[in-house]
Amino acid sequence: MIDRAIHLQGIAKSFGAQTAVEDLDLRVPSGSIYGLLGPNGAGKTTTLRIVLDIIGPDRGRVEVLGSQVDDAVRSRVGYLPEERGLYPRMRVLDHLIFLGTLKGMHRGEARAAAHHWLERLGLAERSTDRVDTLSKGMQQKVQFLSTVVHDPDLLILDEPFGGLDPLNVDLLKEIVLERQRQGSTVLFSTHRIEDAERLCDRVCMIAGARKVLDGPLGEIKASAGRREILLGLEGDASFLRELSCVRRLSDHGNYFEIRLADGANPQEILEAALSENVRVRHFELAEPSLREIFLERAGARAAEPGPEAGP
Repeated sequence: MIDRAIHLQGIAKSFGAQTAVEDLDLRVPSGSIYGLLGPNGAGKTTTLRIVLDIIGPDRGRVEVLGSQVDDAVRSRVGYLPEERGLYPRMRVLDHLIFLGTLKGMHRGEARAAAHHWLERLGLAERSTDRVDTLSKGMQQKVQFLSTVVHDPDLLILDEPFGGLDPLNVDLLKEIVLERQRQGSTVLFSTHRIEDAERLCDRVCMIAGARKVLDGPLGEIKASAGRREILLGLEGDASFLRELSCVRRLSDHGNYFEIRLADGANPQEILEAALSENVRVRHFELAEPSLREIFLERAGARAAEPGPEAGP
């Protein structure tokens, strides 16, 4: 088994005067769940399309599942694009069978797999309905099933949870984790950093077409070299703004996120709270969130939304 499912070296891609990806190196270990993060327009979708050989890079090298992308490699990959594409007049079961056969499955094998997945996602009773009669959420689930029906070694998911309610988001996350336990590699892109923080082993953060962070999630958080306090209070919390040990305070009413000044002792916060006429409901010393690390490292580029460059 190869040790990396995807390997990009020095990838660059521009569309006219617009740089979509610049000098990107990426190594996605086999069997990992790897998050490609960044705001809209950062270059995530362009990167995925380069991995899939939908578009070619201006320069750089692409290796997927140990080789250059060809038909044999494509048959081992499941791809969920951000811009969904289903055949609206096809019946749901026929749709999944058809897409399974395109990936090299025998028709009977594809039918059995489609029935299994439709049952798993609660769509068995709609298997003979036309795709265009389904709700948007159901269509999204059918699109996801078309990505996994052929049991791919590599799943590439572009904003996979858009348009789904929380229950179905949890169901798809469960399936993604299940696929990993069975040996598949998962690469997904999202601008919802919280999803990646809960799901990924490793992440790569892109802003303004360039990589700003890359590595195991735990190492990224540890490298931030700082801690935060999550504080729940009842009473007047104005005293917090006067403390020299507080570098930054995020006020959410009765709940506060506190960035400590360099070298500050977290005990100072607790002692100050106990000396005031307030009730401490919650006191937690926490590592920084992935969102905060990203915004800190990416700076202004991470806060500039825009359309994804290119097709």
